[in-house]
Amino acid sequence: MSDQLLLIRHGETEWARVGRHTGRTDIPLTDRGREEARLAANTLEDWSIEDVFTSPLIRARETAELVGLGDRAVVDDRIVEWDYGEYEGQRTLETRETIPGWSVWTHPIHGGESIEDVGDRADAFLQSLEQSSGNTVVFAHGHFLAILIARWCDLPPVEGRRFALATATVSLLGQHREHRVVRAINHRCGDQLHPPART
Repeated sequence: MSDQLLLIRHGETEWARVGRHTGRTDIPLTDRGREEARLAANTLEDWSIEDVFTSPLIRARETAELVGLGDRAVVDDRIVEWDYGEYEGQRTLETRETIPGWSVWTHPIHGGESIEDVGDRADAFLQSLEQSSGNTVVFAHGHFLAILIARWCDLPPVEGRRFALATATVSLLGQHREHRVVRAINHRCGDQLHPPART
């Protein structure tokens, strides 16, 4: 398994800025999102990177390019964002006007993927890394990466709701002895993230 997984959520998009569910809609970064991505590169200065993967969507690929790893990034369809079906483009508060208490984490996603489907994709991606060594960077999306963190920790996919990821932040997954651990989460762009000491 990779030594460490560095998970980078894409920079701000117009829909992310206003809280609209952005699954497969392929929209670019805002100017602010591009600046966030450039700053996120600072977190990787001390890192030796073995493998780089990106979602096929432009917001993730553009973030990878601006971080400086676009030329090394392998596009992987398994790490694309959740397909929100008929809820695509909607805000949670808008949906709750007709479905009280609605959440992507707790309600069926009509016309899209179930949370179990997304969890299966995360599991398949993690399994593909089992023969890897070195540090791996993953450029993807808020909900998918939250579910990936949950599955890394052997939690059910729904527990991804515990990991709210801001745009262009870095989260670090690793191992402490025989246990998979979360070493950092939502590390803000611009702050250097140092590789952990081996203990």
